[in-house]
Amino acid sequence: MDNQTDKSFLGTGWSFPPTFRREWYGVEMLSEEADVYSSIGIILATMTGERVMLPTFGCNLRPYVFEPMNVPNIAMIEKIVKEALVLHEPRIIVESIASTPDQNNGVLSIDIQYSIITTNTRYNYVFPFYMNEATNIDH
Repeated sequence: MDNQTDKSFLGTGWSFPPTFRREWYGVEMLSEEADVYSSIGIILATMTGERVMLPTFGCNLRPYVFEPMNVPNIAMIEKIVKEALVLHEPRIIVESIASTPDQNNGVLSIDIQYSIITTNTRYNYVFPFYMNEATNIDH
């Protein structure tokens, strides 16, 4: 065995959204760290209760879309994000979560620092949570 760490335990899964290729008649797949990164995005973008067979899967952020981005709401959003990742992504350890509101553009950037279990490699994921829906409407 070479010096490369065996990362096969991280798994392989479909890319999201699923992308099918005619050239080789298959679906694009993600492996190892890319699969973990994609999984985090899926967890954060899925509303709790949205998956029929997994009613607890997801992160219940949608009720905060029109709420003011004050300290208590940001703290609650960070708590919800951390609990969702701890519960649904066992391949990572969430080290820290920090949020930066951009009131002018209606975005709360949620910066997640995490490491992958066993490899102890540190990563960063920034999730743009939009505070205002339908922001492309002319004023």
